[in-house]
Amino acid sequence: MDGKINMTISKKITTPRLTLGEIRECDFDALMAIFKSDVVKATYMVPDLPTQEDEMKLFSALRSLSERDDRYVFGIFLGDKLIGMLNDTEINGVNIEMGYALHPDYHNQGFATEAFGAVIKHLFSKGFDVILAGAFEENTASMRVMEKCGMSRTKMTAEIEYRGIMHKCVYYSLKK
Repeated sequence: MDGKINMTISKKITTPRLTLGEIRECDFDALMAIFKSDVVKATYMVPDLPTQEDEMKLFSALRSLSERDDRYVFGIFLGDKLIGMLNDTEINGVNIEMGYALHPDYHNQGFATEAFGAVIKHLFSKGFDVILAGAFEENTASMRVMEKCGMSRTKMTAEIEYRGIMHKCVYYSLKK
């Protein structure tokens, strides 16, 4: 990763192009656009959101988690626009598993690598020793992001049924 990363505020991280921080009330439409994208839903495990009430419940939960100091949920902002998010999926002592999703309009521009790389450094500064992330085996773009962030593929795999299809999930890790 090139560029300086500022981690002076616990819930705000800046990179050369992005700001990672708390999800704001005004980010509802942008976050729902990410979660409703067929491209995102194919690889990021998003629950079905059949009603606006379901959308509001998920949004409120993620927004609340992004405000907590003991959780690692960040909106990814390009300027003032929410273009993605990163979230912890499991915390086990000094190990943390992370996930991420980016709106397809911002794929293939290095934003996921820039954001995830910055969060990895942030998590190490917070005392975590091992960062884990997983991806469906067919999601080569996500695996490439993990590799560009210095992660290595582990031997751990899982069979996960998602949206009626069995997927092999592969895992990557990076030790401090």
